[in-house]
Amino acid sequence: MRAVRFHEYGGIDVLRVEEVERPVPGPGQVLVEVRAAGIQPGEAHIRTGALHARWPATFPSGQGSDLAGVVVETGPHVRGFAVGDEVLGFTHRRASHAQFVVVDDVHLVSRPAGLSWDVAGALYVAGTTAYATVFAVEPGPDDTVVVSGAAGGVGSLAVQLARQRGATVIGLASERNHPWLKERGVLPVAYGPGVAERIRQASGDRVDAFIDTFGDGYVALAAELGARPERINTISDWQAAAKIGARTYGEGAAASAVVLGELARSAARGLLEVPIARTYPLAQVRDAFRELEQQHTHGKIVLRP
Repeated sequence: MRAVRFHEYGGIDVLRVEEVERPVPGPGQVLVEVRAAGIQPGEAHIRTGALHARWPATFPSGQGSDLAGVVVETGPHVRGFAVGDEVLGFTHRRASHAQFVVVDDVHLVSRPAGLSWDVAGALYVAGTTAYATVFAVEPGPDDTVVVSGAAGGVGSLAVQLARQRGATVIGLASERNHPWLKERGVLPVAYGPGVAERIRQASGDRVDAFIDTFGDGYVALAAELGARPERINTISDWQAAAKIGARTYGEGAAASAVVLGELARSAARGLLEVPIARTYPLAQVRDAFRELEQQHTHGKIVLRP
């Protein structure tokens, strides 16, 4: 089968699509033929070695955790899935950017009717991360919540989940994404110089909680705006969070098939929109990450093996 590999830390040019041996499922595992697999900023940071201390790579390394596809083989003692089932899920083995991937049965859910392959294959990391960030700050109908990176893969879901809880949501995003935010009941604010004053004006000088999906000083800004540390959550600026006692709930805090299934059903019913920015064939994985690393993507980028 074909799979993405890199043999050393580096830039986009270290990514290769190679012929590798097709894996065989063991006990409690299934082999999934991948139809769609999302890509993540964290994968780029792992590939460059920036996260070596936290998540080291063993070479040659694969990549990818999100996936959706069809079960083509089952190992012994598999529960709940059979050959031919359409599924979505995740793997922690950095292996979903491939034509086939072995997945533990407890990391899969059935693909709901009406859920596209692209959305199914892009939902796990962004969806469970957004779920965790909203849970961390506990927004309610009387709260004003600010979300940085509000049009990105995680932010675009976090603003919707916070709105579902009845909160007033201010979304920081480029102006070209403001119409999308407005249509979902979010108050859009442009990021950049002067953002603190723009947030104060939009919020009536009251910020109860802050969800940071971007980093780059937003934890300090949240504290400056008056949000208490226990109601500030970041998924990228861990050092800043440690300084003030803010939270760092991310994908790992909600990494379960139960949460994924809930999100998938909401998306299938039209209650949660998962924007798909663009899709790429597996052979164009470098182009996919080149677009991702520009940091201006609205929603998710998906590989189609």
